[in-house]
Amino acid sequence: MSIELIVLDVDGTMTDSHITYSEDGDEIKSFNVKDGLAIASWRKLGRQVAIITGRTSNIVARRAKELRIEHFYQGIENKKEVLEELLEKLELTMDNVAVIGDDLNDLQMLKSAKISFVPRDASAYVDKIATVILSKKGGSGAVREMIEYLIKKEGLEAKYLELWA
Repeated sequence: MSIELIVLDVDGTMTDSHITYSEDGDEIKSFNVKDGLAIASWRKLGRQVAIITGRTSNIVARRAKELRIEHFYQGIENKKEVLEELLEKLELTMDNVAVIGDDLNDLQMLKSAKISFVPRDASAYVDKIATVILSKKGGSGAVREMIEYLIKKEGLEAKYLELWA
């Protein structure tokens, strides 16, 4: 059964987990453009992307919109429950899902997915249950590494490269 949906946590996976506040109280986050290109490529291959994050941030909403991620959930306490609801809506099962997360609030979602990924700098507790511990840290290309791993595993390399030929 193929992976049709990737689910992304944000802080610590798409970002380096730092949150910076300006003197005016503005929140600042940095995203990796290489992750973004891989996410866009995954979508161009006809696969789906969801963001399920515990925090709420206009910056993350903007990034999700830029990347045309249509399944976007923030301020979520029980990520697994939201994932199950999304799967029902999309008529998919956990066998069709790959998840990336880095901390305890991702634990149940990581345990449930067919394949789970954690960045190199994830919590030791989630490392123990992850299918793949990535070589990249969160915010430093971990999401791209996950997607390229899946592209190879799914036999999509030729199509992936063709997107940019």
